[in-house]
Amino acid sequence: MKPLIAVPIGDPAGIGPEIVAKALCEPEVFEKALCIVVGDRKIMENALKITGSNMKLHVIQSPAEAVDDAELMNFIDLDNIDMSRFEFGKVNPMCGRAAYEYVEKSIQLANAREVDAVTTTTINKEALKLAGVPYIGHTEIFGALTGTEDPLTMFEVHGMRIFFLSRHVSLRKACDMVTKERIKDYVKRSLEVLKKLGVKDGTMAIAGLNPHCGEHGILGTEEQTEVIPAVQELQAEGYPVAGPIGADSVFHQALQGRYNSVLSLYHDQGHVAAKTLDFDRTVAITGGMPILRTSVDHGTAFDIAGTGKASAVSLIEAILVASKYALSFTGKEK
Repeated sequence: MKPLIAVPIGDPAGIGPEIVAKALCEPEVFEKALCIVVGDRKIMENALKITGSNMKLHVIQSPAEAVDDAELMNFIDLDNIDMSRFEFGKVNPMCGRAAYEYVEKSIQLANAREVDAVTTTTINKEALKLAGVPYIGHTEIFGALTGTEDPLTMFEVHGMRIFFLSRHVSLRKACDMVTKERIKDYVKRSLEVLKKLGVKDGTMAIAGLNPHCGEHGILGTEEQTEVIPAVQELQAEGYPVAGPIGADSVFHQALQGRYNSVLSLYHDQGHVAAKTLDFDRTVAITGGMPILRTSVDHGTAFDIAGTGKASAVSLIEAILVASKYALSFTGKEK
């Protein structure tokens, strides 16, 4: 049973349509998922030409009409791009609005259980703002349209899973957010995300904040005052958690299978670990929502948009990760 994965094409002026065209030609993607692409037909047909794909669009109104054919792309056409005002590689409010509408439609399908997951491509924050979209990015859009107050971000790469205690804040503010109560809340919610994905065994590790976890307060006190008390209380409540573990070794240990996941205490701590391991295959999963969302972890690459040069590796991996977890997440897995 193939999961149905909605794939919005992203900002039409970026590489999103091209990587969708390339990804859906991959035999492994066809084998693992039935994709429903959401976008503008004119843009997608152009992307197929640019990439040299022989795939044809099968325009549908709903996922129920999708066909399982390797030569056809199931496509929902929102017809929202005026080609006379379109240009590759340029910030354009029309494209920002269109990109938002593709994501919005995909979320609607997932909320209605017409698809099992959503895999997003790339959008441009400036284009969204110029279009009057009241959200800065994907996570905020998904949070608002699913009624989720604080979605969790999880990275997966080569089986290593990383959660983030904070995301887009300054490093100084991120340090202030390392509190016992926040750690406890994030660990509990992260473990619920893992359970929903079907990951029920193993231990979550909490990364240290300071060098060598503060060396008993010599190099910083956050471990002593916040992290260790949080871990001890979580363990007393029966949660499978360990730490703090030095950030210079914890990700390697997780990669080796010692831990099923790591809670990174700030944005770059976990991002550097994942992207250094394999930049192209690092997949973002937004957790804590009633629907499953995976995503590429790169930008719109306006500088190469329309050239056919963009790599689809990240999108291929994002679709495969979605297909890996979707049936467990939706409860359809037997």
